[in-house]
Amino acid sequence: MIAVIQRVRQAEVTVSGRTAGKIGAGLCVLLGVAVGDTNADADFLADKIAGLRIFSDKDGKMNVSLKDVSGSALVVSQFTLCGDWRKGRRPGFTNAAAPDEGERLYRYFYSQLQGLGIPVETGEFGAMMDVSLINEGPVTFVLDSQKNE
Repeated sequence: MIAVIQRVRQAEVTVSGRTAGKIGAGLCVLLGVAVGDTNADADFLADKIAGLRIFSDKDGKMNVSLKDVSGSALVVSQFTLCGDWRKGRRPGFTNAAAPDEGERLYRYFYSQLQGLGIPVETGEFGAMMDVSLINEGPVTFVLDSQKNE
């Protein structure tokens, strides 16, 4: 499971011109579910994301977590994160989980974040979405549950 997280001042996802999810300060999480991912991958990433100290403390140092700042998360499914771009010019997506399993783990992931006390807004799984955000910093990290050792 791959998550691209961006510290944001605000973020919004729309589907067909309708707002599906919108947050103020917090994190925009683009989530890709790969073949073989499990609940354990989602648990690991949810816990890491909720507690990762990437917000500024009173001295301006990255030392405070999403939980500590009472921030929100906008979680958007993005199967293209699992794309294989190494050969040719057209990415392949056989590494992405099948839609049913991808959606199940996407929902499971954001429910785990909610269980950790993070207010969560979401996109719409499988839909064509427009995501807009103001990246604060900019601060962006790529987390891969398969590289957690």
